[in-house]
This record gives sequence, C-alpha cells and structure tokens, in this order.
Amino acid sequence: QLVESGGGLVQPGGSLRLSCAASGSTFRVYVMGWYRQAPGKQRELIAQISTSGAPNYAYSVKGRFTISRDNTKSMLYLQMNNLTPQDTAVYYCNAQGSSSFWGQGTQVTVSS
Repeated sequence: QLVESGGGLVQPGGSLRLSCAASGSTFRVYVMGWYRQAPGKQRELIAQISTSGAPNYAYSVKGRFTISRDNTKSMLYLQMNNLTPQDTAVYYCNAQGSSSFWGQGTQVTVSS
C-alpha cells in the first residue's frame, strides 16, 4: 500500500515536498516513481529512482524537482521547487517490481 501526502495550494515560485509511505518490508526492491495527471491530460512519469538511488527526471521538471528515497523508513519523497501553474496536477506514487502499485494521489495546485 502506498499513501501520498504533502500536496496543497502554493503560489508560483513556491515549494512543496511530497511524501509517499509504503507498507511492507520489500520497499527496497522496488523502482519508485512519481507520476502526475493534469486535468484532461494523460498520466505522465516525472521522476523515477532506482533501487540503488539513481534518479531520472522528465525534462519538464529537471533542475526543479528532486526525488529521493529512504529504504530504512520505506519512504519516497519529491521535493518540488520553483513551481509553476503548469505543475498543477494530481501526483501519484508508484512502485514498480514484479507488480505495480499506486497510491491514491495528492492534489498539487499552483496558483496566485
């Protein structure tokens, strides 16, 4: 089970930190990712982190967002800086292994 938190309303240029809490003892074997889905658009992968902690980012967020994981706490994070209205979306946590798991999503709204 994956549970996201940390979403909310933020002004352009602001920052938010999303968290994803994973249940179970096998968190470390999963490739973890953050996806987002804006209204009327498809869900897109924006950041992914390997089991060893190597990150990858979509071009749209590179340099502004940082993905990290704490395997000792079974936690995934997304630090989002310099947010713009185009970042408004529901953000989802994903665990990819032999199966794929999704959280329920957390809303991020960037607006003045």
